[in-house]
Amino acid sequence: MKTTYIKLSLSAVLLLGIYSCKKGEAVSTEYASSTTDSAAVNVSDSISSVASMAVKDKQFIKTADVNMEVNDVYEATVSIEKSVQDLGGFVTHSSLRSNVISEDTYNTSNENAMMIKKFQTENSMQVRVPTGKLGELLSLINNKKLFLNSRIINAEDVTSGIKYAEMEGKRIKKTGENIEQLKANKDKIKLDNDNMAEGNLQQLANLDVTDHLKYSTVDIYIKEPKLRIAEIAVTNTSSLDNKYKFNFIYDAKNAFVEGFYLIQKIAVGLITIWPLVLILIAIFYFLRKRKLIKPEHTKISEE
Repeated sequence: MKTTYIKLSLSAVLLLGIYSCKKGEAVSTEYASSTTDSAAVNVSDSISSVASMAVKDKQFIKTADVNMEVNDVYEATVSIEKSVQDLGGFVTHSSLRSNVISEDTYNTSNENAMMIKKFQTENSMQVRVPTGKLGELLSLINNKKLFLNSRIINAEDVTSGIKYAEMEGKRIKKTGENIEQLKANKDKIKLDNDNMAEGNLQQLANLDVTDHLKYSTVDIYIKEPKLRIAEIAVTNTSSLDNKYKFNFIYDAKNAFVEGFYLIQKIAVGLITIWPLVLILIAIFYFLRKRKLIKPEHTKISEE
């Protein structure tokens, strides 16, 4: 009996692993009806029938990816974010940046200069909007475009995953009831712990799929088609550098002080090597004395 329940638990774990790998994760039927009602809202737009598609007895996780060029990235970003909020959605990521192509500074006077920046602005966004409002949001985004590079809309059918999740929930519950009938021992504790962990993973998968059914994820990339130019008034640093580059009185005073310090360093250095100086003096005295004695000796020899 004990071996049978261990095999049952291992089978449950394997089934959960196979199930978790599915792209359309499991979800129980308790939320199925509410999502179907929201997806059934009719959206009259020319974007795509996929965005507003609703099929009886089918559940879809919908996502979209939009890549387009706009006249003003900042203005389009603010407008899209406001539209998302008005539709009951929210922004999960927004990365607006300006890529500087070149930067040059031109002096206009001794004090002033003008910095010219050539740049291109872009933004990568990710927003989530109620699934029933996906088509409306895509229509609003489409109104901001100058040129549409690409638009991808996915509707993933997760109906079978939902049914499978329901069966998995029943199986986990039944396994728990069977474990309760076992005698209390170390194996029962392990089986019960594994079954609870599997049940928690199942609930987490259900919550995740519920969220993706309720809210569609839209990735948006927008950029400006041409370079923009920014003129920024700055200080003429070249003139300022020349103004303070050389000061004769200060530099002369500083040189005098540095010279005084140099003499001190030399004196300290000589004191440090006094044994060597003493040895050199002794050698010099010895050689000089020997030179003076040698001529006298030569003179006596000649006589």
